Amino acid sequence: MTNAVAGYDLTGRVAVLTGAGSGIGKATALTLAAVGATIVGGDIDEAAVQATAEEITAAGGTARAVSTDVTQRAQVDALVDGAQAEFGRVDIMGNIAGIPHNKMVMDVSDDEFERILSINLKSCFYGCQAAMRVMAPRGSGNIINISSGAIDTPAPTLACYGMTKAAVAMLTKTLACEAGPLGIRVNALAPGVIHTNFSRHNFVDEDGNVIPEKVEGYKKRFGAMAPLRRVGEAQDVANGILYLVSDNASFVTGQILRPNGGVAMPW
Repeated sequence: MTNAVAGYDLTGRVAVLTGAGSGIGKATALTLAAVGATIVGGDIDEAAVQATAEEITAAGGTARAVSTDVTQRAQVDALVDGAQAEFGRVDIMGNIAGIPHNKMVMDVSDDEFERILSINLKSCFYGCQAAMRVMAPRGSGNIINISSGAIDTPAPTLACYGMTKAAVAMLTKTLACEAGPLGIRVNALAPGVIHTNFSRHNFVDEDGNVIPEKVEGYKKRFGAMAPLRRVGEAQDVANGILYLVSDNASFVTGQILRPNGGVAMPW
């Protein structure tokens, strides 16, 4: 085994992941488990995150599923503290849960604004705090946050979503400065258009049913915007997360990795 390949071995490490019931969260759980990590997955959809855990255990891995409302600090704390109590350590914290939002600024209600702040930003902050409390005493760990390509390209209806994700990016950089001396790395990913249920509003009918023709149109339309001429898949993001939490990225912190097909190329 080469040093590079060995660097991806996560045997003996424990990963706590929010949003592990579907999309990027599920793909990340399966990917990290495949290289040896124990997974503690949280999701508000208990059945979905349980299915993720069962898929991992069926493949010979170790996983736990926890019903978690990430807008509630106590539940995020319980997710992390429970992993620490059962497995004696938390090596990876993935703050992945999030929701889309599309509405013009002048049309956003207070309730909508508070909801997206709670799910996309506050939950990430809670996860970072909870992870730091258990990682700092050990002097090691990796925290991964999910930002978005929306931080690079402003667009109508994306104000609330883009603001939360820009804040996540700054939280990541600031915490990286604070956590680095403690031996903890903090990074984020800013995915471009990814084909998951997160984007299903682009390809469903009024009853929420997926329309294959709309899926193809969605992929063609958004894929044409990228130099690589395709939209991303959840696995593309999960692969980036695997790199960032692996020993191969031991000198990488405070960075925003952009799996976006080349749509945005900031310095």
